[in-house]
Order: sequence, then C-alpha cells, then structure tokens
Amino acid sequence: MKITHIDKWQVVVPIAPDALNSPEFDPLDEDLAFFWKTPKHIIRVHTDDSGIVGIGESHRGCPDAQMQQAIDRITGMEVHDINLHALPIPMGSAYGAMEMALFDIVGKSLGVTVARLLGAQVRDRVAVDYWTARRTPADLARKAKQGKELGFHGIKIKCALGDPNVERLQAVVDAVGPDFKVTVDPNCRFHLPCHTIAFADALGELRQSVAVFEDPVPKDNLDWYVMLRQKLQVPIALHLGSGRAVYDAVRRGAVDMLNISPYSMVEFVRQCYIAEQAGVPVWHGSGVDLGILDMSYVHACAAAPAATLPSDIVGNFVRDDDLLVNPIVIRDGYAEVPDAPGLGVELDEVALEKYKVDG
Repeated sequence: MKITHIDKWQVVVPIAPDALNSPEFDPLDEDLAFFWKTPKHIIRVHTDDSGIVGIGESHRGCPDAQMQQAIDRITGMEVHDINLHALPIPMGSAYGAMEMALFDIVGKSLGVTVARLLGAQVRDRVAVDYWTARRTPADLARKAKQGKELGFHGIKIKCALGDPNVERLQAVVDAVGPDFKVTVDPNCRFHLPCHTIAFADALGELRQSVAVFEDPVPKDNLDWYVMLRQKLQVPIALHLGSGRAVYDAVRRGAVDMLNISPYSMVEFVRQCYIAEQAGVPVWHGSGVDLGILDMSYVHACAAAPAATLPSDIVGNFVRDDDLLVNPIVIRDGYAEVPDAPGLGVELDEVALEKYKVDG
C-alpha cells in the first residue's frame, strides 16, 4: 500500500466563549491570547487503497516548511516499509501529525485500534478532568459546578502568585465539595519554593481538595522539587516532554506525579514506561487541542499502564469546534477509546472549510 498524496491545511479554531479567564484576568494574558490565534496543521494522507486514508493534527505553530518537508519525505513510500516507531523525518510537531496519520492508516488496514499498535491496549477508557484558566473565586465555583454536571471528577486551573488562590479553592469546595479535585497549575509562576510552601500552609484543610501542584516553580531546578516534596502535604508534578527529563525527575525523587506531553504517541508510551518503573503515575498534557490530536492522546493513554491520572483531553468542551464528524465520547469523567480501527474518528470537512486560513 503506497502513499499517493497528502493534503494539508492550516486552521485557527477560536477558543469557546467563557472557556478561559474571568474578565478580570483577560488583560494580563496577552501572550495566551496570541497562543490561541496561532495556526495548526491538519493533514490527510491518501493511499492507493482508495478506502484507506489517515488524518493527523499538529500542535500550534508548526512551521509550514517543516510540514511540507515531512510530506515530501513520506509521499510515495510503501506504508508497510515505514517503521511506525521511528519515522524517517525529524522529530517535532510535523512528526507527531504524520505519526498519527500513519498509525491511523495501518490500524485501518489491519482492523485494530491505534492503542493496540502502540504496544497493547490496557484500558478502554481514559480518565479526563475539566479545564479552565484564571478565574475569580465565584467564577471558578460556577465552572466547577459546570464540570461536575458534565460528569467530571476534577478540574485543572491556571493561576499565578498574587491571585486569590486560597479563596479559589474555598469557593470550589463550597460549590461542589472536597472530593472534586483541583489541579493547581501556575506555570512556574509561584517563582520560589517559599511562595509555594506559604500557599500550601495557608490552605489548611483545603489541601484535601488539591489533586496536585503542577510546575509551581521553575522546572530547571530539581533540587527545589525534591525539597518541596519533603515540605509539602500535597503532591508535586512536573510537566515534561523528553525521556531524559522524565528519567532525571524520577531518579532524583523530584515528583509524585508527571504530566507528559511529547510530540509523539510512541514517545509518550516510552516515557510512561520510565515513570512506571519508578512507581510514578502519569497524565497526558495538551495545548487544549482539536479532536484528532486529542484522540491520539486517548489512544496513547490507553496503551500506557502508568497513564492512570486524569488527562487534559477537553478540546471539544473549550473550542468552537473539534473538526470531527462525531466528538470524542466523554462519560463520567472518562474518554472512551473507539472500537473502530485506527484512530476511530473522521475529519469534518465542512468545519475544516470554515476554520482554514491561508498558510
């Protein structure tokens, strides 16, 4: 089965209204606003078997030249001559998009899910939490209620030093109870261990509602994370993307949990094996993406025994469209792995036309 040609588009799908910050925080997040306007690539890989095509999605900001280079390299190749676990193109966002499209093709040709091709499908549903950015306490309480009504068991929030963080946690507990867990993600904006420790101490009994502190301080100082694990009564996580970084973090005892999000499904599963050997549970991070990339996360988590924590797979709840004919099924806080072969999703060409932009 030969690859005959590959379609590519660039798309910008806006964030849905009321998905990010409370209005009070919008002016402080101009960089984040730019992030949402950065294009993604969607690709569709055709084969000489007219019934089999594969689809892929890049992360934001993938250079068009990088995607075209990957397309030129793969076009004309025999699919079954390609090592899916080491594609003959440079690693990066174009790699990830091409990887999922090729896995989609091979899965369809063999009648198996992408999760099975990644090694072994160990689960048929993947835990997922709700997600939002920086909000006032009252507004966060409203979003927590919304998430609980949708069936989620927790929520990930963005925050910064100086925000009303204790009040936020109190508002969530008052609204939905302490069993609805909050992942606190300041993107290193607590700056110093002393600030992180002071916040944790100020929480008091509210600590029981915290699932984890993710990236509270700069990630290049593992000594700080080792110390925080000793000092805090809440779990600590790092958001990492390389096997070396994962190895160093677990070897040093710097984390209780890991958020892993490399550009490759295969690499995610590999990094999860490293974490598994150290007894460290994992979730899959995201850029609050579209449906194809989100579904690749579902399959990767379904193939990784260590990926037991709720992942960031909520693009269809916070974007104007996911570009799928049928959205990912999420019930009771779990995303279901499709029974259909390959990725198990179909590109919505009408939505694609609506959101495509000039490259």
